[in-house]
Amino acid sequence: MTARPRLSIGLPVYNGEEYLAESLDALLGQTYEDFELVISDNASTDGTQDICRKYAAQDARIRYLRLPRNIGATPNHNRVLAESRGELFKWASHDDLYGRDLLRRCVEALDERPDVILAHTGQAVIDGDGRVKVPYEYGLATDSPHPPERFRSLLFEPGGDDFYGVMRADVLRRVKPMDSYHHADRTYVAEITLHGAFHQVPELLYFRRDHPTRAERANPSKRSRCVNLDPRRAGPLHPTPRLLAEYIWGFAAAIRRAPLSAADRRACHRHLAAWLTSRVRPGGAGERVEDRAPVDPALLSVSVDAIVAGREGRQG
Repeated sequence: MTARPRLSIGLPVYNGEEYLAESLDALLGQTYEDFELVISDNASTDGTQDICRKYAAQDARIRYLRLPRNIGATPNHNRVLAESRGELFKWASHDDLYGRDLLRRCVEALDERPDVILAHTGQAVIDGDGRVKVPYEYGLATDSPHPPERFRSLLFEPGGDDFYGVMRADVLRRVKPMDSYHHADRTYVAEITLHGAFHQVPELLYFRRDHPTRAERANPSKRSRCVNLDPRRAGPLHPTPRLLAEYIWGFAAAIRRAPLSAADRRACHRHLAAWLTSRVRPGGAGERVEDRAPVDPALLSVSVDAIVAGREGRQG
């Protein structure tokens, strides 16, 4: 790693001892090595601190930060970005797995395409034991040269996990920090794509783990999810209708802030109005990948095995 790493990876974590070591092995075993890994421990009460300190002692690329109290998932995500030093940035989750070439392929894509501001790879959802549940074929038009088309696609099409792509840090610092209302991550990515196109590397290298203790599963209601994102959302001042209203306003505010022409801004507002109308129908936009029906894990076993082999190689 150079004195100032090219890429920063931000990993916010709270009580992640069950899968944290696997994820750290997958990140530290990447074929691209010019990165720092900034871990912000949100006052975990399990073995997370011990795991992080052990890995930090073994790899100088890790910066381990521990908060004295739980500030919520959203402020912790924003904190790792604020602490990062690289020209590129990627959020990582403590329970996901990553193919060994994920970082290299994404950085190469950004180097080859100066017009692209985010690069990600093919993905699948795995369960707690690492078995594939859902392979996902990316179908969003986020590579379009037209901002309204990128925005429309993010509104209406089932979304991928672009939030976990490799991004140009200067763009992230030009958008409003992520908020903590319902689906704030969607409005955040929508604002990012109004600044430039995304690129999907056609290789299956990202495996998002879905398990009962994952934040979305452990907090099934909109209110409980938002309180998990930020404890300040608890109490009567933040009822569910407010959280939903902030979600809608988040899209409108993103359009207002983005560097768009007047014509593109009007087109984005039209798409937003059409999306709001569509939400009154059952089965509207917003389906998440992990909510889809399971498929045969054998379809992608080779890819998962490649990740496990990379991890065991480091441990051996």
